[in-house]
Amino acid sequence: MNGKMLKFTDTPQAMPDKRPADTRAQDFAEIYTPFVQERAEEQAGRCSQCGIPFCQVHCPLHNNIPDWLKLVAEDRMEEAYEVASATNNMPEVCGRICPQDRLCEGNCVIEKEFDAVTIGAVEKHILDHAWEQGWVKPFTPPVERRQSVGIIGAGPGGLAAAEELRKRGYQVTVYDRYDRAGGLLIYGIPNFKLDKEIVARRHQRLVDSNIAFRLNTEVGRDVTMAELRQTHDAVLIATGAYKARDLKVPGVGLDNVIPAMEFLTCSNRRGLGERVADFDSGRLDARNKRVVVIGGGDTAMDCVRTAIRQDAASVTCLYRRDRANMPGSQQEVKNAEEEGVAFHWLSAPEAILGDHTVTGVRAYRMRLGARDATGRQAPEPVPDSTETIPADMVILALGYDAEDLPVLFGEPALDVNRWGTVKVDHASMMTSLDGVFAAGDIVRGASLVVWAIRDGRDAAAAMHKWLSAKAGAHPRSAAIAAE
Repeated sequence: MNGKMLKFTDTPQAMPDKRPADTRAQDFAEIYTPFVQERAEEQAGRCSQCGIPFCQVHCPLHNNIPDWLKLVAEDRMEEAYEVASATNNMPEVCGRICPQDRLCEGNCVIEKEFDAVTIGAVEKHILDHAWEQGWVKPFTPPVERRQSVGIIGAGPGGLAAAEELRKRGYQVTVYDRYDRAGGLLIYGIPNFKLDKEIVARRHQRLVDSNIAFRLNTEVGRDVTMAELRQTHDAVLIATGAYKARDLKVPGVGLDNVIPAMEFLTCSNRRGLGERVADFDSGRLDARNKRVVVIGGGDTAMDCVRTAIRQDAASVTCLYRRDRANMPGSQQEVKNAEEEGVAFHWLSAPEAILGDHTVTGVRAYRMRLGARDATGRQAPEPVPDSTETIPADMVILALGYDAEDLPVLFGEPALDVNRWGTVKVDHASMMTSLDGVFAAGDIVRGASLVVWAIRDGRDAAAAMHKWLSAKAGAHPRSAAIAAE
Protein backbone atom coordinates (compact mmCIF):
# COMPACT_ATOMS: atom_id res chain seq x y z
CA MET A 1 0.00 0.00 0.00
CA ASN A 2 1.29 3.45 -0.90
CA GLY A 3 2.85 5.20 2.10
CA LYS A 4 0.59 8.19 1.66
CA MET A 5 -2.57 6.17 2.38
CA LEU A 6 -4.15 4.58 5.48
CA LYS A 7 -3.62 7.75 7.54
CA PHE A 8 -7.02 7.59 9.24
CA THR A 9 -5.56 6.20 12.47
CA ASP A 10 -3.36 9.22 13.15
CA THR A 11 -4.90 12.00 11.01
CA PRO A 12 -8.25 13.34 12.20
CA GLN A 13 -11.08 14.21 9.86
CA ALA A 14 -11.01 17.85 8.76
CA MET A 15 -13.26 19.84 6.50
CA PRO A 16 -12.23 23.03 4.71
CA ASP A 17 -12.51 26.02 7.00
CA LYS A 18 -16.08 27.19 7.46
CA ARG A 19 -16.78 30.90 7.66
CA PRO A 20 -18.12 32.03 11.08
CA ALA A 21 -21.90 31.80 11.33
CA ASP A 22 -22.42 35.46 12.19
CA THR A 23 -20.38 36.48 9.14
CA ARG A 24 -21.77 34.05 6.57
CA ALA A 25 -25.37 34.76 7.59
CA GLN A 26 -24.90 38.30 6.26
CA ASP A 27 -24.33 37.27 2.64
CA PHE A 28 -24.99 34.54 0.07
CA ALA A 29 -21.38 33.54 -0.55
CA GLU A 30 -20.42 29.87 -0.21
CA ILE A 31 -19.78 29.03 3.43
CA TYR A 32 -16.66 26.86 3.02
CA THR A 33 -13.28 28.25 2.03
CA PRO A 34 -11.29 26.23 -0.55
CA PHE A 35 -9.05 23.37 0.52
CA VAL A 36 -5.38 24.16 0.12
CA GLN A 37 -3.63 21.38 -1.78
CA GLU A 38 -1.67 20.08 1.22
CA ARG A 39 -4.81 19.67 3.34
CA ALA A 40 -6.69 18.00 0.49
CA GLU A 41 -3.83 15.53 0.09
CA GLU A 42 -3.80 14.90 3.83
CA GLN A 43 -7.52 14.19 3.98
CA ALA A 44 -7.50 12.05 0.84
CA GLY A 45 -4.71 10.01 2.43
CA ARG A 46 -7.08 8.95 5.21
CA CYS A 47 -8.78 6.55 2.76
CA SER A 48 -8.30 2.91 3.77
CA GLN A 49 -8.40 1.69 0.14
CA CYS A 50 -10.70 -1.09 1.30
CA GLY A 51 -11.41 -4.16 -0.80
CA ILE A 52 -15.13 -3.42 -1.10
CA PRO A 53 -15.53 0.38 -1.36
CA PHE A 54 -18.96 0.98 0.12
CA CYS A 55 -18.56 4.68 -0.64
CA GLN A 56 -18.58 3.77 -4.33
CA VAL A 57 -21.38 1.22 -3.95
CA HIS A 58 -23.66 3.76 -2.28
CA CYS A 59 -22.93 6.57 -4.73
CA PRO A 60 -25.72 6.68 -7.36
CA LEU A 61 -23.05 7.34 -10.01
CA HIS A 62 -20.73 4.65 -8.63
CA ASN A 63 -17.87 7.13 -8.77
CA ASN A 64 -14.39 5.62 -8.49
CA ILE A 65 -13.86 7.34 -5.16
CA PRO A 66 -10.92 5.34 -3.74
CA ASP A 67 -9.01 5.77 -7.01
CA TRP A 68 -9.27 9.54 -7.13
CA LEU A 69 -8.61 9.85 -3.39
CA LYS A 70 -5.35 7.95 -3.90
CA LEU A 71 -4.41 10.17 -6.85
CA VAL A 72 -5.05 13.33 -4.80
CA ALA A 73 -2.98 11.98 -1.92
CA GLU A 74 -0.12 11.48 -4.40
CA ASP A 75 -0.58 14.98 -5.90
CA ARG A 76 -1.55 13.51 -9.26
CA MET A 77 -4.33 16.03 -9.71
CA GLU A 78 -4.87 15.92 -13.45
CA GLU A 79 -5.30 12.15 -13.29
CA ALA A 80 -7.69 12.59 -10.37
CA TYR A 81 -9.72 15.01 -12.49
CA GLU A 82 -9.90 12.50 -15.36
CA VAL A 83 -11.09 9.71 -13.05
CA ALA A 84 -13.64 11.90 -11.26
CA SER A 85 -15.04 13.14 -14.58
CA ALA A 86 -15.27 9.70 -16.15
CA THR A 87 -18.46 8.85 -14.23
CA ASN A 88 -19.85 12.27 -13.31
CA ASN A 89 -20.74 15.20 -15.56
CA MET A 90 -20.69 17.71 -12.67
CA PRO A 91 -18.35 16.53 -9.89
CA GLU A 92 -17.88 20.04 -8.48
CA VAL A 93 -21.67 20.38 -8.17
CA CYS A 94 -22.08 17.04 -6.42
CA GLY A 95 -19.14 17.83 -4.15
CA ARG A 96 -21.02 20.91 -2.98
CA ILE A 97 -24.64 19.77 -2.71
CA CYS A 98 -24.81 15.97 -2.38
CA PRO A 99 -25.89 14.75 1.06
CA GLN A 100 -22.62 12.88 1.56
CA ASP A 101 -23.62 11.99 5.12
CA ARG A 102 -26.37 9.78 3.63
CA LEU A 103 -24.41 8.48 0.64
CA CYS A 104 -20.65 8.03 0.21
CA GLU A 105 -19.36 9.38 3.53
CA GLY A 106 -22.18 7.76 5.47
CA ASN A 107 -21.02 4.38 4.17
CA CYS A 108 -17.26 4.90 4.54
CA VAL A 109 -15.87 1.82 6.32
CA ILE A 110 -13.73 3.90 8.71
CA GLU A 111 -16.68 6.14 9.65
CA LYS A 112 -17.70 4.33 12.84
CA GLU A 113 -14.45 4.67 14.74
CA PHE A 114 -12.40 7.32 12.97
CA ASP A 115 -14.89 9.61 11.12
CA ALA A 116 -15.41 9.32 7.39
CA VAL A 117 -13.04 10.58 4.73
CA THR A 118 -14.23 14.04 3.62
CA ILE A 119 -15.10 12.77 0.16
CA GLY A 120 -17.31 15.65 -0.93
CA ALA A 121 -14.80 18.33 -0.04
CA VAL A 122 -12.00 16.52 -1.89
CA GLU A 123 -14.23 16.01 -4.95
CA LYS A 124 -15.02 19.72 -5.01
CA HIS A 125 -11.32 20.54 -4.66
CA ILE A 126 -10.34 18.31 -7.59
CA LEU A 127 -12.69 20.01 -10.03
CA ASP A 128 -12.15 23.55 -8.78
CA HIS A 129 -8.42 22.97 -9.24
CA ALA A 130 -9.03 21.49 -12.71
CA TRP A 131 -10.99 24.56 -13.83
CA GLU A 132 -8.28 26.84 -12.46
CA GLN A 133 -5.61 24.89 -14.38
CA GLY A 134 -7.59 24.95 -17.63
CA TRP A 135 -7.98 21.18 -17.82
CA VAL A 136 -11.75 21.31 -18.32
CA LYS A 137 -12.20 22.03 -22.01
CA PRO A 138 -14.92 21.78 -24.66
CA PHE A 139 -14.93 18.44 -26.41
CA THR A 140 -15.23 17.26 -30.01
CA PRO A 141 -16.81 13.88 -30.72
CA PRO A 142 -14.75 11.41 -32.78
CA VAL A 143 -17.54 11.21 -35.39
CA GLU A 144 -20.43 13.50 -36.29
CA ARG A 145 -23.78 11.78 -36.76
CA ARG A 146 -26.68 13.05 -38.82
CA GLN A 147 -29.19 12.02 -36.19
CA SER A 148 -30.44 14.73 -33.86
CA VAL A 149 -31.84 14.62 -30.35
CA GLY A 150 -34.12 17.12 -28.62
CA ILE A 151 -33.93 17.33 -24.83
CA ILE A 152 -36.75 18.97 -22.87
CA GLY A 153 -35.28 20.41 -19.69
CA ALA A 154 -31.90 21.99 -18.98
CA GLY A 155 -31.63 20.74 -15.42
CA PRO A 156 -28.91 18.35 -14.23
CA GLY A 157 -30.48 15.28 -15.86
CA GLY A 158 -31.00 16.99 -19.20
CA LEU A 159 -27.51 18.51 -19.20
CA ALA A 160 -25.88 15.17 -18.35
CA ALA A 161 -27.77 13.44 -21.16
CA ALA A 162 -26.91 16.24 -23.58
CA GLU A 163 -23.21 15.90 -22.85
CA GLU A 164 -23.18 12.13 -23.17
CA LEU A 165 -25.12 12.17 -26.45
CA ARG A 166 -22.95 14.92 -27.91
CA LYS A 167 -19.81 12.95 -27.02
CA ARG A 168 -21.27 10.16 -29.15
CA GLY A 169 -21.62 12.58 -32.07
CA TYR A 170 -25.35 13.36 -32.06
CA GLN A 171 -26.68 16.81 -32.94
CA VAL A 172 -28.24 17.91 -29.64
CA THR A 173 -30.69 20.72 -28.91
CA VAL A 174 -31.83 21.45 -25.35
CA TYR A 175 -35.15 23.23 -24.77
CA ASP A 176 -35.98 24.94 -21.48
CA ARG A 177 -38.75 27.26 -20.33
CA TYR A 178 -36.39 29.43 -18.29
CA ASP A 179 -33.91 32.04 -19.45
CA ARG A 180 -30.86 30.21 -18.10
CA ALA A 181 -29.71 26.60 -18.26
CA GLY A 182 -29.38 24.70 -15.00
CA GLY A 183 -32.93 24.27 -13.73
CA LEU A 184 -32.90 23.59 -10.00
CA LEU A 185 -29.15 24.32 -9.87
CA ILE A 186 -29.81 27.92 -10.89
CA TYR A 187 -33.24 28.72 -9.49
CA GLY A 188 -33.70 26.35 -6.56
CA ILE A 189 -30.36 25.97 -4.76
CA PRO A 190 -29.05 29.08 -2.98
CA ASN A 191 -25.66 30.61 -3.74
CA PHE A 192 -24.32 29.82 -0.28
CA LYS A 193 -24.37 26.15 -1.32
CA LEU A 194 -23.71 26.51 -5.06
CA ASP A 195 -22.39 29.67 -6.65
CA LYS A 196 -24.16 30.20 -9.97
CA GLU A 197 -20.88 30.72 -11.84
CA ILE A 198 -20.21 27.01 -11.24
CA VAL A 199 -23.32 26.15 -13.29
CA ALA A 200 -22.78 28.89 -15.89
CA ARG A 201 -19.31 27.62 -16.83
CA ARG A 202 -20.67 24.09 -17.28
CA HIS A 203 -23.37 25.48 -19.58
CA GLN A 204 -20.79 27.45 -21.58
CA ARG A 205 -18.64 24.33 -22.01
CA LEU A 206 -21.63 22.55 -23.56
CA VAL A 207 -22.32 25.51 -25.85
CA ASP A 208 -18.65 25.50 -26.91
CA SER A 209 -19.01 21.77 -27.62
CA ASN A 210 -21.76 22.61 -30.15
CA ILE A 211 -24.80 21.71 -28.09
CA ALA A 212 -27.62 24.08 -29.05
CA PHE A 213 -29.83 25.67 -26.39
CA ARG A 214 -33.27 27.11 -26.99
CA LEU A 215 -34.08 28.90 -23.74
CA ASN A 216 -37.32 30.73 -22.94
CA THR A 217 -39.00 27.95 -24.91
CA GLU A 218 -41.86 26.09 -23.30
CA VAL A 219 -43.04 22.85 -24.86
CA GLY A 220 -46.79 23.05 -25.33
CA ARG A 221 -46.69 26.84 -25.70
CA ASP A 222 -43.82 27.78 -28.01
CA VAL A 223 -43.31 24.41 -29.65
CA THR A 224 -45.40 21.25 -29.60
CA MET A 225 -44.26 17.75 -28.81
CA ALA A 226 -45.39 16.74 -32.29
CA GLU A 227 -43.07 19.36 -33.79
CA LEU A 228 -40.15 18.13 -31.68
CA ARG A 229 -40.76 14.57 -32.83
CA GLN A 230 -40.77 15.72 -36.45
CA THR A 231 -37.59 17.78 -35.96
CA HIS A 232 -35.53 15.21 -34.06
CA ASP A 233 -34.81 11.51 -34.40
CA ALA A 234 -35.36 11.09 -30.65
CA VAL A 235 -36.62 13.23 -27.79
CA LEU A 236 -35.80 13.07 -24.08
CA ILE A 237 -38.17 14.42 -21.43
CA ALA A 238 -36.07 15.62 -18.47
CA THR A 239 -38.30 18.32 -17.03
CA GLY A 240 -37.91 17.44 -13.36
CA ALA A 241 -40.77 17.59 -10.86
CA TYR A 242 -41.54 21.10 -9.62
CA LYS A 243 -45.24 21.12 -8.74
CA ALA A 244 -45.43 22.02 -5.06
CA ARG A 245 -47.33 19.64 -2.81
CA ASP A 246 -50.32 21.13 -1.03
CA LEU A 247 -50.82 21.44 2.71
CA LYS A 248 -54.40 20.58 3.62
CA VAL A 249 -55.04 22.70 6.71
CA PRO A 250 -57.26 25.74 7.33
CA GLY A 251 -55.65 29.06 6.39
CA VAL A 252 -53.35 27.73 3.68
CA GLY A 253 -54.75 30.28 1.23
CA LEU A 254 -53.89 33.33 3.34
CA ASP A 255 -51.56 36.03 2.08
CA ASN A 256 -47.88 35.38 2.86
CA VAL A 257 -48.23 31.60 2.63
CA ILE A 258 -45.49 30.95 0.07
CA PRO A 259 -44.42 27.82 -1.87
CA ALA A 260 -40.74 27.08 -1.27
CA MET A 261 -39.68 27.17 -4.92
CA GLU A 262 -41.32 30.58 -5.42
CA PHE A 263 -39.37 31.95 -2.45
CA LEU A 264 -36.07 30.40 -3.54
CA THR A 265 -36.44 31.36 -7.19
CA CYS A 266 -37.06 34.97 -6.21
CA SER A 267 -33.95 35.01 -4.01
CA ASN A 268 -31.79 33.39 -6.69
CA ARG A 269 -33.02 35.79 -9.38
CA ARG A 270 -32.07 38.70 -7.15
CA GLY A 271 -28.66 37.11 -6.67
CA LEU A 272 -28.34 37.09 -10.45
CA GLY A 273 -28.97 40.84 -10.49
CA GLU A 274 -32.63 40.84 -11.50
CA ARG A 275 -35.45 42.93 -10.14
CA VAL A 276 -38.35 40.83 -8.81
CA ALA A 277 -41.63 42.66 -8.28
CA ASP A 278 -42.86 40.36 -5.50
CA PHE A 279 -39.67 41.00 -3.57
CA ASP A 280 -39.83 44.75 -4.06
CA SER A 281 -43.44 44.71 -2.85
CA GLY A 282 -42.35 42.84 0.28
CA ARG A 283 -44.30 39.66 -0.41
CA LEU A 284 -41.20 37.47 -0.91
CA ASP A 285 -38.90 39.49 1.31
CA ALA A 286 -38.35 37.94 4.76
CA ARG A 287 -36.77 41.07 6.24
CA ASN A 288 -38.05 41.77 9.78
CA LYS A 289 -40.63 38.98 9.48
CA ARG A 290 -41.23 36.03 11.74
CA VAL A 291 -40.78 33.16 9.27
CA VAL A 292 -42.06 29.62 9.77
CA VAL A 293 -40.92 26.95 7.32
CA ILE A 294 -42.88 23.69 7.21
CA GLY A 295 -40.89 20.65 6.05
CA GLY A 296 -37.74 18.69 6.82
CA GLY A 297 -35.92 18.13 3.54
CA ASP A 298 -33.03 19.95 1.93
CA THR A 299 -35.43 22.45 0.31
CA ALA A 300 -36.67 23.40 3.78
CA MET A 301 -33.05 23.90 4.87
CA ASP A 302 -32.45 26.12 1.84
CA CYS A 303 -35.50 28.20 2.79
CA VAL A 304 -34.62 28.69 6.45
CA ARG A 305 -31.03 29.65 5.65
CA THR A 306 -32.18 32.03 2.90
CA ALA A 307 -34.63 33.71 5.29
CA ILE A 308 -31.81 34.21 7.80
CA ARG A 309 -29.78 35.98 5.10
CA GLN A 310 -32.73 38.18 4.24
CA ASP A 311 -32.59 39.42 7.85
CA ALA A 312 -35.77 37.78 9.13
CA ALA A 313 -36.77 38.65 12.69
CA SER A 314 -36.90 34.93 13.51
CA VAL A 315 -36.86 31.67 11.58
CA THR A 316 -38.53 28.49 12.80
CA CYS A 317 -38.68 25.11 11.10
CA LEU A 318 -41.53 22.68 11.85
CA TYR A 319 -41.00 19.01 11.07
CA ARG A 320 -43.38 16.22 12.01
CA ARG A 321 -40.71 13.61 12.76
CA ASP A 322 -37.63 13.78 14.96
CA ARG A 323 -34.16 14.88 13.93
CA ALA A 324 -32.91 11.36 13.25
CA ASN A 325 -35.75 10.73 10.79
CA MET A 326 -35.62 13.92 8.76
CA PRO A 327 -34.88 13.39 5.06
CA GLY A 328 -32.51 16.34 4.69
CA SER A 329 -28.77 16.43 5.29
CA GLN A 330 -27.75 16.50 8.94
CA GLN A 331 -24.89 18.81 7.98
CA GLU A 332 -27.42 21.30 6.63
CA VAL A 333 -29.36 21.16 9.91
CA LYS A 334 -26.16 21.88 11.81
CA ASN A 335 -25.37 24.82 9.53
CA ALA A 336 -28.87 26.19 9.97
CA GLU A 337 -28.71 25.90 13.76
CA GLU A 338 -25.37 27.71 13.81
CA GLU A 339 -26.94 30.52 11.80
CA GLY A 340 -29.84 30.97 14.23
CA VAL A 341 -32.69 28.76 12.98
CA ALA A 342 -34.95 27.26 15.67
CA PHE A 343 -36.18 23.70 15.01
CA HIS A 344 -39.43 22.33 16.38
CA TRP A 345 -39.04 18.59 15.97
CA LEU A 346 -42.11 16.34 16.17
CA SER A 347 -44.36 19.27 15.35
CA ALA A 348 -46.99 19.53 12.60
CA PRO A 349 -49.35 22.36 11.57
CA GLU A 350 -53.01 22.11 12.52
CA ALA A 351 -53.97 25.50 11.05
CA ILE A 352 -52.46 28.69 9.68
CA LEU A 353 -53.94 31.64 11.53
CA GLY A 354 -54.99 35.08 10.37
CA ASP A 355 -57.84 36.94 8.69
CA HIS A 356 -56.23 37.94 5.39
CA THR A 357 -52.52 37.83 6.24
CA VAL A 358 -50.75 35.22 8.35
CA THR A 359 -50.38 35.92 12.05
CA GLY A 360 -49.30 32.51 13.30
CA VAL A 361 -49.25 28.75 12.94
CA ARG A 362 -51.13 26.50 15.34
CA ALA A 363 -49.18 23.27 15.62
CA TYR A 364 -49.60 20.10 17.60
CA ARG A 365 -46.96 17.86 19.05
CA MET A 366 -46.32 14.54 17.34
CA ARG A 367 -45.01 11.19 18.49
CA LEU A 368 -43.64 8.32 16.47
CA GLY A 369 -46.08 5.42 16.49
CA ALA A 370 -46.22 2.01 14.84
CA ARG A 371 -43.88 1.20 11.99
CA ASP A 372 -45.28 1.23 8.47
CA ALA A 373 -44.57 -1.26 5.67
CA THR A 374 -41.13 0.29 5.12
CA GLY A 375 -40.19 -0.09 8.78
CA ARG A 376 -40.37 3.65 9.41
CA GLN A 377 -42.36 4.87 12.41
CA ALA A 378 -45.43 6.83 11.39
CA PRO A 379 -45.98 10.18 13.15
CA GLU A 380 -49.24 10.67 15.01
CA PRO A 381 -50.58 13.69 16.94
CA VAL A 382 -50.38 13.93 20.70
CA PRO A 383 -53.84 14.84 22.08
CA ASP A 384 -54.29 18.31 23.64
CA SER A 385 -50.78 19.43 22.70
CA THR A 386 -51.25 22.46 20.45
CA GLU A 387 -49.11 25.57 20.57
CA THR A 388 -49.23 28.77 18.52
CA ILE A 389 -46.09 30.03 16.81
CA PRO A 390 -46.25 33.71 15.75
CA ALA A 391 -45.60 34.16 12.03
CA ASP A 392 -45.69 36.86 9.36
CA MET A 393 -44.61 34.50 6.55
CA VAL A 394 -45.15 30.75 6.18
CA ILE A 395 -43.09 28.83 3.61
CA LEU A 396 -44.31 25.41 2.48
CA ALA A 397 -41.42 23.03 1.73
CA LEU A 398 -43.33 19.75 1.52
CA GLY A 399 -41.79 18.28 -1.61
CA TYR A 400 -42.74 18.21 -5.26
CA ASP A 401 -44.91 16.26 -7.64
CA ALA A 402 -44.85 16.04 -11.41
CA GLU A 403 -46.80 18.48 -13.55
CA ASP A 404 -49.55 17.11 -15.81
CA LEU A 405 -47.34 16.63 -18.85
CA PRO A 406 -49.98 15.13 -21.21
CA VAL A 407 -51.98 18.35 -20.77
CA LEU A 408 -48.95 20.66 -20.65
CA PHE A 409 -47.46 19.13 -23.81
CA GLY A 410 -50.80 18.67 -25.55
CA GLU A 411 -49.92 14.99 -25.94
CA PRO A 412 -52.66 12.79 -24.40
CA ALA A 413 -50.95 9.62 -25.70
CA LEU A 414 -48.09 10.18 -23.24
CA ASP A 415 -48.78 7.69 -20.44
CA VAL A 416 -48.30 8.71 -16.82
CA ASN A 417 -48.95 6.82 -13.60
CA ARG A 418 -51.24 7.75 -10.72
CA TRP A 419 -48.55 10.04 -9.28
CA GLY A 420 -48.26 11.94 -12.56
CA THR A 421 -44.74 10.74 -13.34
CA VAL A 422 -44.05 9.49 -16.85
CA LYS A 423 -44.26 5.76 -17.47
CA VAL A 424 -41.22 4.26 -19.18
CA ASP A 425 -40.02 0.84 -20.16
CA HIS A 426 -37.22 0.57 -17.62
CA ALA A 427 -35.04 -1.47 -19.95
CA SER A 428 -35.16 1.05 -22.79
CA MET A 429 -36.28 4.20 -20.86
CA MET A 430 -38.75 4.84 -23.70
CA THR A 431 -42.20 6.27 -22.99
CA SER A 432 -45.47 5.24 -24.63
CA LEU A 433 -44.48 7.50 -27.57
CA ASP A 434 -42.10 5.92 -30.06
CA GLY A 435 -38.71 7.60 -29.97
CA VAL A 436 -39.56 9.66 -26.88
CA PHE A 437 -37.59 8.81 -23.73
CA ALA A 438 -37.81 10.16 -20.18
CA ALA A 439 -35.42 10.34 -17.23
CA GLY A 440 -34.85 11.97 -13.87
CA ASP A 441 -37.44 13.25 -11.42
CA ILE A 442 -40.19 13.18 -14.05
CA VAL A 443 -39.85 9.37 -13.93
CA ARG A 444 -38.64 8.55 -10.40
CA GLY A 445 -40.31 11.44 -8.55
CA ALA A 446 -38.54 14.29 -6.78
CA SER A 447 -35.07 13.13 -5.79
CA LEU A 448 -31.43 14.17 -5.56
CA VAL A 449 -29.36 15.99 -8.18
CA VAL A 450 -26.92 13.08 -8.25
CA TRP A 451 -29.75 10.72 -9.20
CA ALA A 452 -30.83 13.08 -11.99
CA ILE A 453 -27.28 12.99 -13.39
CA ARG A 454 -27.24 9.18 -13.17
CA ASP A 455 -30.62 8.96 -14.92
CA GLY A 456 -29.50 11.37 -17.63
CA ARG A 457 -26.41 9.28 -18.34
CA ASP A 458 -28.46 6.08 -18.42
CA ALA A 459 -30.99 7.69 -20.78
CA ALA A 460 -28.20 8.78 -23.12
CA ALA A 461 -26.89 5.22 -23.28
CA ALA A 462 -30.38 3.83 -23.95
CA MET A 463 -31.06 6.43 -26.64
CA HIS A 464 -27.71 5.73 -28.30
CA LYS A 465 -28.56 2.03 -28.46
CA TRP A 466 -31.97 2.77 -30.03
CA LEU A 467 -30.64 5.39 -32.45
CA SER A 468 -27.76 3.12 -33.51
CA ALA A 469 -30.22 0.37 -34.37
CA LYS A 470 -32.33 2.87 -36.28
CA ALA A 471 -29.29 4.15 -38.17
CA GLY A 472 -28.29 0.58 -38.97
CA ALA A 473 -31.55 0.18 -40.84
CA HIS A 474 -30.87 3.45 -42.69
CA PRO A 475 -27.06 3.75 -42.94
CA ARG A 476 -27.17 7.02 -44.94
CA SER A 477 -28.44 8.75 -41.79
CA ALA A 478 -25.58 7.58 -39.61
CA ALA A 479 -22.56 9.78 -40.06
CA ILE A 480 -21.47 13.08 -41.53
CA ALA A 481 -17.73 12.66 -41.14
CA ALA A 482 -17.13 10.75 -44.40
CA GLU A 483 -18.69 13.47 -46.57
